[in-house]
Amino acid sequence: MIVAGIDYGRARIGLAVAVDGRTVVPIGAIAERSRAASLEVLGRHLRELRVEQVIVGLPLNRDGSAGPQAQAAERFAAALRQTTGLQIAMCDERLTSFEARERLRTRPGRPRRNHGTIDAIAACAILETWLENHRR
Repeated sequence: MIVAGIDYGRARIGLAVAVDGRTVVPIGAIAERSRAASLEVLGRHLRELRVEQVIVGLPLNRDGSAGPQAQAAERFAAALRQTTGLQIAMCDERLTSFEARERLRTRPGRPRRNHGTIDAIAACAILETWLENHRR
């Protein structure tokens, strides 16, 4: 089963996939132009990758409450479900952007400040968290 992870944000949508349920690979990021355009581009990527399930990051507040960004992610997930017909699940993504920046910082070589890369790696962290929680 091919599962995709999505880091939804106001500026970009990070995308990662796991083909074997273990190895998570960053795909890239889609610039958020409009909801309809983003859903169209993302839907095309998901079809090309033969994704069967999508995990959307849920940016909860530190206390676990859902603020405006979490509500926006939930609306996006609902629109993605309606547009693609795919199974959509939400996964707590607190601190994934921080984790993504740390992963880039500790990589060998010169770190780059590419926000799309950070979003794709954040999508990896979201998907890895979900996969780990569902292996138990």
